[in-house]
Amino acid sequence: MQVIAIFGPTAIGKTAVAIELAGMLRERGEDPVAVGCDAIQVYRGLEGISGAPTTEERQALEHRVVGVAEIHEEFSAGRYAELAHPEIDVLLEEGRRPIVVGGTGLYLRAALAPLDLRPPVPALVRDEVEGELAARGSAALHADLPEELASGVHPNDHKRIARLTALTRLGVAPHASGGGLWTEKLRHPTLLAGLVIDRSELHARIDRRVDAMVAAGAAGEVARASTAGISRTARAAIGFSELLNGDIEGMKRAQRAFARRQLTWMRRMPGVRTIDRTATSDRDVALRILGLLGE
Repeated sequence: MQVIAIFGPTAIGKTAVAIELAGMLRERGEDPVAVGCDAIQVYRGLEGISGAPTTEERQALEHRVVGVAEIHEEFSAGRYAELAHPEIDVLLEEGRRPIVVGGTGLYLRAALAPLDLRPPVPALVRDEVEGELAARGSAALHADLPEELASGVHPNDHKRIARLTALTRLGVAPHASGGGLWTEKLRHPTLLAGLVIDRSELHARIDRRVDAMVAAGAAGEVARASTAGISRTARAAIGFSELLNGDIEGMKRAQRAFARRQLTWMRRMPGVRTIDRTATSDRDVALRILGLLGE
């Protein structure tokens, strides 16, 4: 049985497509389960800003590895892999098809492949780099990176630049960029479906999604999280700072920039089956994924 993985930029409708696909699989006698691969949806208390599956969506399709951490906890791809691997393995042993769905590229890699993870950065080094990042800016630290590392990261990718800078200063070789993990080194046979869409339609979807988040009370959610003592990794939620400051348009810009980075991740995935969902319904996209199974 193949694992199905659904990846794509924020607001493209991954959860809705997974639910439609699950219904079609049930008609074939299967009992699928979704395994989330989102770095913020792992947190309880950030459901609004992360776009976590709603109660109704979770009733339509069981989701695992969602809401498994408190907002004060640090979370990593390594910890995620420790949770996702046994979930996927047990589901396959039970004959239940896992549908891995989400938009965090590193977590998708962690779900599907064995990772040789780099060690955690000591807090002292991390704080030093974060302070320098705030003082000098990401472009300056990007310029300090060795050429082979700088070429694989955007100068505005604060989180990745901070990580690479810290590892370099510790004398630890970061992972090389690239996508070999997506093919011969996968843990299980996997159909990797990558969703794309016309840019203007994607931007409109993002705008509608942010407006819906705000209407549903996401501003209060981030305010409560900030007061409660949110962790560094949870605070990395796209648009968190902007929403905390009441900058709705800034949050939309941050979401668009994140969507571009997600599409860059997708282009680095050998073996991905790209599906253009421009002006296409969730059901039609699910039918296309179903048609790819077993090819």
